[in-house]
Amino acid sequence: MKRILALTICLLLTAVAFSQDNNFFNRLKNILVVHDTVYIYVNQSANDSVADTQDTHIDDEDDDEDDDERSESIPVPVDTLDTHDIFRKVVLFDNGTWLYYNIDMAFIPYALESDHWTTEKVHSYNDIALNDLPDTIQLTLVDSIHRYCIPHPGQITSRYKYRWKRPHRGIDIGLHVGDAVYAAFDGMVRAALPVNLTGGYGNVLVIRHPNGLETYYGHLSRFIVKSGDIVKAGELIGYGGSTGRSTGPHLHFETRYMGQAFDPERIFDFENGTLRCEEFTLRKHYFNINSHYGMTDAQSKVASTKPPKASKSSSTGKGKPVYYEVRSGDNLGKIAKRHGTTVDKICQLNGFKSNKVLQVGQRIRVK
Repeated sequence: MKRILALTICLLLTAVAFSQDNNFFNRLKNILVVHDTVYIYVNQSANDSVADTQDTHIDDEDDDEDDDERSESIPVPVDTLDTHDIFRKVVLFDNGTWLYYNIDMAFIPYALESDHWTTEKVHSYNDIALNDLPDTIQLTLVDSIHRYCIPHPGQITSRYKYRWKRPHRGIDIGLHVGDAVYAAFDGMVRAALPVNLTGGYGNVLVIRHPNGLETYYGHLSRFIVKSGDIVKAGELIGYGGSTGRSTGPHLHFETRYMGQAFDPERIFDFENGTLRCEEFTLRKHYFNINSHYGMTDAQSKVASTKPPKASKSSSTGKGKPVYYEVRSGDNLGKIAKRHGTTVDKICQLNGFKSNKVLQVGQRIRVK
């Protein structure tokens, strides 16, 4: 009975505290959200009373006391808690009070999921040919509503180009397993697929954006969003890993329009963590694997006319590549002997040295 009485008194005191500070919510200004933390800046000047212009003397001590009382009456946010809704947070204050804060949801048109919306496959525009696309496409990347974010602030380890005589239709960004990966733009998650459904991509997320772009996030250790989720630029969507066809932890990041890939460095300056432009002109010849950032349009056109390089499998006539998933106790010597090949050949196929430390679950090419 005493506990119930004490709890009732505490609730009454909290209600009185809020009722006595009706102007508190009017003083909340400029709310900034940084990932999972909400910072609230209080504008005191809006509530400061204007001194009487006829007064010729101001008591500095009284003024200091008023400032102290005013600062003590304004709660300071000390922590932010998640709720079941990712767009709603609980803000805790140093005086023991709290309030809900609603984060603005990204504006995503409903038509976004009406065209080629496939949740069970990585690629959804398989019936759209390159010749079906116009020569130029104007894309608004950011505006007053939609922003951007570098998916991970790491160093590029492999670019959009031919690699081992096969097209690498994205960029690789170095990271450690478990590092955070963020959404590049506002959008809706189209596909969140596990490694057994994606082949070389491993655990992959595909996000469709209002301007028609899709961004791919491959080799994740895990993702924390699902198909149909609306995400904001800079929102945490998953964690880096080395799943799928990967020689080590990294983020494989792609930018595609109507299923056609182009060099992500055309829109992102990954080194400085910035966007190269707000309005982007996407040209058809950018979709060629030989066309990359740094080329002039004239150079890109010439490069896009080059015939594709033959892959190792077709040039040697030995069929499709063969991959192996590393198990506990494996080393390059054992793997090479098991598959009738050599360590040097495996290193050449995967682009690493013979002293490479293998990770359990890592997929490597053996033939």
